[in-house]
Amino acid sequence: MAQTDISSLEYPVFKGLQRPFEFMGLQGRYIYWAAGTAGGAVAGFMAGYFTFGFFLGLALATVIIGAGGLLIFLKQRKGLHSKATDKGVFVFARSRNIL
Repeated sequence: MAQTDISSLEYPVFKGLQRPFEFMGLQGRYIYWAAGTAGGAVAGFMAGYFTFGFFLGLALATVIIGAGGLLIFLKQRKGLHSKATDKGVFVFARSRNIL
């Protein structure tokens, strides 16, 4: 029986942890937004179909998918970790503590 040196053992390391999760061009939280849009479109189609008929239900589903897709597209352009950006000039004056 040959004894192996512990320092020569190699373990596979997953190096993809620093990249955001991506599925079909959607990144991170926008995957959930797309799933919500699809679910809302199906629910909207069903409600529109039962209430108004096929064509108005289809139109409602189209509007929901269009609005959700546009919102996802515009938000994803800003980036995955988009933060509020204040516009203007800010002056931070140093306060003096007089004792």
